[in-house]
Amino acid sequence: MAMKALLEWHIDLGFQEIGHRDTRTAVSLRLPDNTELHAEGHARKHPDDPRQTQVGEELAAARALNELARQLLAKAADDIEHATHIPAHPTM
Repeated sequence: MAMKALLEWHIDLGFQEIGHRDTRTAVSLRLPDNTELHAEGHARKHPDDPRQTQVGEELAAARALNELARQLLAKAADDIEHATHIPAHPTM
């Protein structure tokens, strides 16, 4: 059964290949309150590894999204603390 979306968030991922070894990823997220979060990820291919662009993109994206998740948790903690005046420590 498909879930009906009440709210959608859109994440933008951009990739940049630097030479044959490095992949950089930039990710951004705009929240409904207009907060914008940005993060970056990087992957470097070992010189002996075969060229597999997709693997570098996956690693760089995973690292950028992981950083974005950490920022989102920190924002959620701030929002909780602001509303409750009690320290919040959400975890993944």
